[in-house]
Amino acid sequence: MQIDEELAIAQTREMTNAGLNLIAQALTIYDSALNLVISNAPFQQMFNLPESLVTPGAPFEDTIRHLASRGEYGPVDDIDAFVTERIDQALAFQPHYMERTRANGRTISVEGSPLPQGGWVTVYTDITATKAQEALLSARSDALSDQVLAHSEQLAATNRELAAMITTLEETKRQLTASEARTRLTTEMMPAHIAHVDTEGRYTFSNRKLSSVIPGRQNDIVGLHIRTALGQSAYGRIETALATAFDGKPSVIEFTDAPSARRIRAAFTPDTAGGAYILSMDITEETQTREALQQTRKRETAAQMISGLAHDFSNLLTIILGMQSRISRLPALPDEARDLVKGTLAAARRGGTLLSSIADVTGPRALRPTATDPAGLLNDLALLASPALPSGMQLEIYNDAPEEAVLLDKGMITDCLLNLILNARDACGATGRITLTQRAVGGTWMEWTLEDDGPGFSVTALERGIDPFFTTKGSEGSGLGLSMVYDMTKSAGGDLRLRNGETGACVILRLPYRIALAATTGLVLLVEDDGDIRTAVRDMLMGLGHSVIEATSADEATALLADLPDIAMVLSDIQLVGEATGLDLVQRIGTRLPRLLMTSLPPDHALFRAGQKLAPVLRKPFTAEDLAALITPTQVAAE
Repeated sequence: MQIDEELAIAQTREMTNAGLNLIAQALTIYDSALNLVISNAPFQQMFNLPESLVTPGAPFEDTIRHLASRGEYGPVDDIDAFVTERIDQALAFQPHYMERTRANGRTISVEGSPLPQGGWVTVYTDITATKAQEALLSARSDALSDQVLAHSEQLAATNRELAAMITTLEETKRQLTASEARTRLTTEMMPAHIAHVDTEGRYTFSNRKLSSVIPGRQNDIVGLHIRTALGQSAYGRIETALATAFDGKPSVIEFTDAPSARRIRAAFTPDTAGGAYILSMDITEETQTREALQQTRKRETAAQMISGLAHDFSNLLTIILGMQSRISRLPALPDEARDLVKGTLAAARRGGTLLSSIADVTGPRALRPTATDPAGLLNDLALLASPALPSGMQLEIYNDAPEEAVLLDKGMITDCLLNLILNARDACGATGRITLTQRAVGGTWMEWTLEDDGPGFSVTALERGIDPFFTTKGSEGSGLGLSMVYDMTKSAGGDLRLRNGETGACVILRLPYRIALAATTGLVLLVEDDGDIRTAVRDMLMGLGHSVIEATSADEATALLADLPDIAMVLSDIQLVGEATGLDLVQRIGTRLPRLLMTSLPPDHALFRAGQKLAPVLRKPFTAEDLAALITPTQVAAE
């Protein structure tokens, strides 16, 4: 690959030199260090220079010294001072045009123009013939007035200066055009929408990334009003922030685009010349991760506050149970007292159950997402829920989700949905209808909507339904069911909403939509820098029917991917030897191959959270079953 690139560069250089040699004028380009970059054959021929002075890298000083020593500039008393003066002029990099007569009697024009990146280009033109015509015109001045002659000479000189100026302007225009093209390419490569609107709200610039940030919008929006480009719903969310920018104050806003369910962050910066600059980014995955982290921190705080109280309360319950047991064994205890003892014991045991529920809410619960068949999830849920419903109650389940397997903690979502179904059962009574609909929303969320035809949520229940210990069931309810559903949903980066529908209560549960890796057996690239771990994981992969090739760094893995087109999947540790991480490797791969990450970092570590945005992440230590669970089961793929 490198040899091909070097050959292509050499061919390009040869073609460029051939083209420059066809130009009648002499041309040189020197860099900012006053070393020759390129020159053409007429330059060497015009000044009769040795090969060493027309070779790239030849110092400007050596060329000037050679020409001065040879008498190119006429008599020079102090060559060193003359060379120093010319070098100082060259370092100033000022555009110039001059004409001079050489020692051989020929006249040349010298036109120099600085380059934006440093250095300059100089063009030498032999104007001897032009000067001869001017001399001839001067010799015939007896037929012309002195005024016409002077004007003609001045006009000829001016034309030459204008030609030099036009050349400089054209080069500047070319540089500006190239700079604008690079700027536009840079903005179009960024994973954000960058735009500018005028004071009337019409787009004057866009990097054609609007549809990648807010799906469903068009990219060719220059000239459109921002309301038309975004749609009335999204425009209504950002209208105030945009008005603030028009007033000269920067603003940032986050909003959810209803049609696509994407979370968008938009920054508005005032333009001092009028209008505003807009930077929009899709932060859906960032928001999901942030919600999960916030919920984890809430749980940790709650656990710290409650653990001490629960410990003391458990001790008190133990004492109460012990004392009541001793009382129940007393001889000749009245029947009425025995009933009181039984009631006390029952209340104490209920307190123990409550403590266990509190531990479930505040204690850590590791999420175990596995490749899950959405239709199979609903079938299993129906088997669990149906026996718990009265005979007069109807459970209707609809599946509008794609058939592809998704990454879900099946146990967690089953517990959540079952809890919601049982809550709906209790609200409806002996008869009624419960409807559960499963669907994907915009490729962002997996959504479950549970509706019933009961009395619906009260105003208080809508406000406090997810609060711990809030219940409408009196002594029959612990007030922790819906709170636990909310906690588990938020811990997974999802969302839970309560509202009243047309006929009763409605609960909407959403979890991030993550497509599972397709079932495959083939060559797996295993990237791990610890030899013992690499051996263990290799055995797991081979036990699952894969062939394995190994690498210890992201750079080594990249080279293997380039050389081996048969690689079917990549499993990489996040932390690797060398500067590049497993995250860098996954970004290099893109979406062309299935990829998995593994790490021993805690879930709240920055690299762990960043990895979750790119690929499924396995926490070390893990088993072969954990690894297999992240790959779509063969039977699911066959269905």
